[in-house]
Amino acid sequence: MRFLQLLTIPSLLLLLVTVTPISATFYTNVSSVPPLHLLNATRSAWETFEKLAGCHAGNKTDGLSKLKQYFRRFGYISSASVANFTDDFDDVLESAISTYQKNFNLEVTGKLDAPTLQQIVKPRCGNPDMIDGASGMNAGRKLRAVARYSFFPGKPQWPKRNRDLSYAFVPQNNLTDEVKQVFARAFARWAEVTPLNFTRSESLFRADIVIGFFSGDHGDGEPFDGPMGTLAHASSPPTGMFHLDGDEDWLISGEEMNRRILPVTSVVDLESVAVHEIGHLLGLGHSSVEDAIMYPAISGGHRKVELAKDDIEGIQHLYGDGGSSRRNETSGGAEFWRGLVFSLSSITTCILLICC
Repeated sequence: MRFLQLLTIPSLLLLLVTVTPISATFYTNVSSVPPLHLLNATRSAWETFEKLAGCHAGNKTDGLSKLKQYFRRFGYISSASVANFTDDFDDVLESAISTYQKNFNLEVTGKLDAPTLQQIVKPRCGNPDMIDGASGMNAGRKLRAVARYSFFPGKPQWPKRNRDLSYAFVPQNNLTDEVKQVFARAFARWAEVTPLNFTRSESLFRADIVIGFFSGDHGDGEPFDGPMGTLAHASSPPTGMFHLDGDEDWLISGEEMNRRILPVTSVVDLESVAVHEIGHLLGLGHSSVEDAIMYPAISGGHRKVELAKDDIEGIQHLYGDGGSSRRNETSGGAEFWRGLVFSLSSITTCILLICC
């Protein structure tokens, strides 16, 4: 992920030349999803982790080395510990599990209990929860901390001179207007609570943010892993790189999904993921609040697009409450004219009474 943060727009465009984006699969509504996809929620790239249930310190079990790779990817194990990537349940793994459990509001046992494994196998954002051993989630907070939102190291944000941001789509994806509209809705949710404005650009070279669907290793050091693993990742400001896994099955309908109809599914709601990744593009890290958009994981078939109090407080810490200010200016103007009309009406009434 550090590689993503260091990329500039010119180097990003070079990546797009050398790596071919793919055509992703989109479903316009729930009824268009094939029945197989509604039932197959076990295609997770990490489904083998479920076989590790009950493992604890001192065990040696096939698959623990892959679990260590998982924790390394999301910042729970440092690269310096790569020599310990064996199938031994050692102190490094126990520490990683304990920190993970704290971040995701689980009982801190240091063991691979059922709730921990159920959380691990959920599809999630590819951005790490911890960077350089530090976390803005629960594990990095004092006991009495109230806010759960977090930022990238150094709290990067878009400069004040640039409050009008543009975004462009990689042309090779051949996205329909219907798909592009999903991203427009996602950007609008953040614009509503900040002074930021987002407009679509047809030029990759002029855009602040570039959006594309890719598969596997796509040249940015963060390869995708197929269906139901990492769904997408995005860079911190001001790089503006937003990649999504083209191997996922994406739902682009804005309708609310009924969990009684879709108890399990391998289809992912595109707007839910887009809103989350835009939070990263604006400078937010992951949150331990499960209802927050910036919570790292989302199950297939779920839809979560409304910014939570935690998300709003975090983004306004960076950019201020521009959305409310614009609304107040509008309502304030209306109140002024209503007051003026009322005053003139009162004066006219008094004159008439005096004359009579």
